[in-house]
Amino acid sequence: MNPSDQQNAQRMGELLDRAESVRWRLSFDELRELARLYRVNSARLAILRSRGRDPAAIHYLNSLCVRAYTHLQVSAPRTPQVRGFFLHELPRTLAATARLQMLVALLMLTGALVGWSVVSSNPAALEALIPASMYPPVTLERLAGSARARADFLAHSRLDLGLKSAFSASLFVHNTKVGLLAFTTGILAGIPTVILVFYNGAILGAFIWIFSRDDNWLKFWAWLLPHAIPELLAVILCSVGGLVIAKAVVAPGRQGVAASLREVASPALQLVAAAVPLFVAAAALESFLRESHLSTAARLTAAAFSAAAIACYAWYVHKRNRRPARFKLDWLFKAGGPAESQNIGSRPAP
Repeated sequence: MNPSDQQNAQRMGELLDRAESVRWRLSFDELRELARLYRVNSARLAILRSRGRDPAAIHYLNSLCVRAYTHLQVSAPRTPQVRGFFLHELPRTLAATARLQMLVALLMLTGALVGWSVVSSNPAALEALIPASMYPPVTLERLAGSARARADFLAHSRLDLGLKSAFSASLFVHNTKVGLLAFTTGILAGIPTVILVFYNGAILGAFIWIFSRDDNWLKFWAWLLPHAIPELLAVILCSVGGLVIAKAVVAPGRQGVAASLREVASPALQLVAAAVPLFVAAAALESFLRESHLSTAARLTAAAFSAAAIACYAWYVHKRNRRPARFKLDWLFKAGGPAESQNIGSRPAP
C-alpha cells in the first residue's frame, strides 16, 4: 500500500482500538471520521481484491472493515410485536378479507331473521333452536309466555366479585370454543363454518323475539349490546379465517392445496388472534357490566363506546390500506389461484 493508504488504515485502526476499549467512547466527530475511513478502506479493499495482489494488505484491510462495520451499523427501529401486529399486519389482512367479512355478517343476519320468523310463527321451536346448555326448556317456556318473567330476567342484579370472575372465565372459554370451531372446521370445505354462523344467527334472532314484544325492549338491548358487539365480531373474524382456509382447500389453483394452505395460514391465524381480545372483552362485559346495578343509559353508553372503538379501528384500516396490501388475498374472490391473480394487475408492495 502507498503511504496515504497506510496512513488511512493506521488511523482507522487507532479509532477502532479506542472504540473497543472499555474506558473510551468515540465522540461524534470521531465516529464521522471512522465512517469516512471505512468507506475509503472498503473501496481500497475492493481494488486490491480485483487485482489479486498483496494478500497481507487484503487480510489487514478486511479485518479493519469488519471491525468498523460492527461499530457503524445502525439497526432499523423495530416496532414492538403487539403494536406492530395491530397497526401494520392485522390492518392489511382485514382489508384483504373485507368482502368476506361482510358476507359472513350477512349470513349471520340472515340466520337471525330466519330464527325470528320461525319462533314467531311457532313459539314451540324455541326449544329446538336454543340449546338446553344455554337456557333449559322450562326457562325458555316461562320467558316466552310471561312478561313478568322477562322483566325479572332483565332486572339489574349484582353478583359477588368471585362469582363474576368465574362467570367471566366460563364465558370466555365457551365463546372461544365457538370461535375456534368456526375456524378449524373451515378445512372441511367451509360447510360446517357456514352452518355454525347461520345457527348462531338463528339463536340470536329467536332470543331477540322473546324480548321484542314488551315495553322493555330498550332495556333488553342495553342488556345485550355491550357484550354482543365484540362477541359477534370475534365470531365473524374466526369464521372468516375458516373460510379463507376453505377457499384454499376448495380452489387452490395451479399451485396445489398444500402450497395454497401455507400461503393463507398466516393471515387466517391473524384473524383468530385478533378475535381473542374481543372474546376477553365480551366475557368481561357480560359478567361485570351485565350483572351489575348500572342503569340502562350507562349500559347503552358502554355499547356505543364499543361500537365507536371498532368503527375507529375500521377507519384506520381503511386509511392505511388505500395502498396495495402486502398479503395477496384478492385471489380469494377470483376463480383462479394465487399465481394467476398476482399476474393480473398486481403491483409491488411499497
